[in-house]
Amino acid sequence: MTSKSVAALRRIGIGVCLVVPIAMFVGSGSALAQKKPAKTKMDTPVISCADATNVGVDVEVCAGATGAPAGFSLQWITAEQYALGPDGVAGTLDDNSWPASDSADLCKASFSGNANQSTFNLAPNACVTVDISDSLFDEQGASSNCANVPLVCGTDYVFRAFTHANSTLMRSDFTANQTCSTLDCEELDNGCTLTQGYWKTHGPIPTGNNSNEWPQEVIDNGMNLGNVTYTALELQAIFDNPAAGNGLISLAHQLIAAKLNVASGADGSSIEGAIAAADALIGDLVVPPVGAGSLPNSQTSSLTGELALFNEGTTGPGHCD
Repeated sequence: MTSKSVAALRRIGIGVCLVVPIAMFVGSGSALAQKKPAKTKMDTPVISCADATNVGVDVEVCAGATGAPAGFSLQWITAEQYALGPDGVAGTLDDNSWPASDSADLCKASFSGNANQSTFNLAPNACVTVDISDSLFDEQGASSNCANVPLVCGTDYVFRAFTHANSTLMRSDFTANQTCSTLDCEELDNGCTLTQGYWKTHGPIPTGNNSNEWPQEVIDNGMNLGNVTYTALELQAIFDNPAAGNGLISLAHQLIAAKLNVASGADGSSIEGAIAAADALIGDLVVPPVGAGSLPNSQTSSLTGELALFNEGTTGPGHCD
């Protein structure tokens, strides 16, 4: 329509609507053209190997841009199991794959971000290191179906992880597989150490087909934790009691194990100072469930970790193979 035609129509009272090409308003770089679909699930985390002992490995878990507000899960099997596949037979189509979720061969650990005092509710791009050994069970918010903790020395394990869902986003995809290894087994000369998990399942109330392996002097006379003497059955009850965020219980678990190791003949010269410091810190507190004592993890974590390194064989004479 020419400008003269438009003017003529306006003189006789007829309105004119001009149609302008939409491309004049919507360019290739506009917000409409660049709008991304909304996220439907958590970003996949990244995992890597950290430190290792004869009986465990530390795995670092780093959240993506969504964080991991509800925590995450780890799964693992031995590299040998993974190579065979879920049918356990080499040379089949199932080689290099994971067992079914409900398989007894698959070890799984959940690290809840919703538990009280949990350290597993990760902010965007934040990282945390988790200890896959029998110390796992003293972590607030951590749980596992796997009896094969502690891990086996000199063994390769394949790990994978995913971020838990929350109220707005579904769980993430699995990470790529990550292979981590425990330290080599060693021949030991001067006594050796066993983990708290071993002593817990080989005590006066043994688990399954295990027998009571505690030294006779502890069976007969009990043991001091701080200024309080506990019977063997009370010590067993403390082992069986989850830490649930109470640093006193976590410390007691490792202290009992360290004293049982020394009483069984392990060279305790490297840990004497930590044992004395732990007893001094506990003092007159009575450890649950025998009593109701409590200490924050911030006061106990350093000593607990030092005792755990001795029990797991990183320090001292080494772990029993």
